[in-house]
Amino acid sequence: MAYADKVFIENCKDILENGSWDTGQNVRTVWEDGTKAHTIKQFGIVNRYDLSKEFPALTLRRLFFKNCIDEMLWIWQKKSNRVSELKSRIWDAWADEGGTIGKAYGYQLGIKHRYADGDYDQVDRLLLDLKNNPASRRMITSIYNHDDLHAMSLYPCAYSMTYNVKDGVLNGILNQRSADFLTANNWNVCGYAILLHMFAQASGLVAGELVHVISDAHIYDRHVNIVKELIQKEPRPAPRLIINPDIKNFYDFKVEDFALEDYKPHPFKQTIPVAI
Repeated sequence: MAYADKVFIENCKDILENGSWDTGQNVRTVWEDGTKAHTIKQFGIVNRYDLSKEFPALTLRRLFFKNCIDEMLWIWQKKSNRVSELKSRIWDAWADEGGTIGKAYGYQLGIKHRYADGDYDQVDRLLLDLKNNPASRRMITSIYNHDDLHAMSLYPCAYSMTYNVKDGVLNGILNQRSADFLTANNWNVCGYAILLHMFAQASGLVAGELVHVISDAHIYDRHVNIVKELIQKEPRPAPRLIINPDIKNFYDFKVEDFALEDYKPHPFKQTIPVAI
């Protein structure tokens, strides 16, 4: 049984059985037809994934693995906010007239900041510290910039990572303010698992634990029946992550450098409505 499936099933059951509905509130999100999109939610879910044991892709339904990696490269390598530079169309609904998502996600990672030893953006600073000062307890990246929130098409959901090296193993804590559990939870988990593997390999380390902290873990009203059906499926064995071992520079990674071996998810043909 894939550990990611076990965690997903437990979380979904907890939300559905013990969560609270926001139907009495004036929520921001709406469905495509304009109807308010309400959720049932739980506060403060924490999950731990040991990346040295398995890659945390769901088998209950397919993870679109290549698109997931492409988005992480778009944000963390290209530091882009332009949706045309992304192969999938997942950000189209939030694009502005200029074809960007505003000063969000990758834009924030490309901003240079002043440090005692020079000017770096957050990614380059992290890579410098991982290679030269892995004992540091100050390795944090954050894209939740309050000064620029007004200029973002969507406030960052997964907004910060804290990194820690122990005995040559890179561990990370992903903080997420809001998680659409059916649509995006496993996408976020796998994307940041890939990112941790990339940073580790580029720094002569190995990936260890990914700790995922979610403030508002929710299931939308139009997703409830889909989730109930999904968590009745029998989990299958986890796939094995393959990474091109020749890549040593973080900026040299390409989508083609990653593969999932023995990935056999359940078929899933339902269209999942997305609230915006």
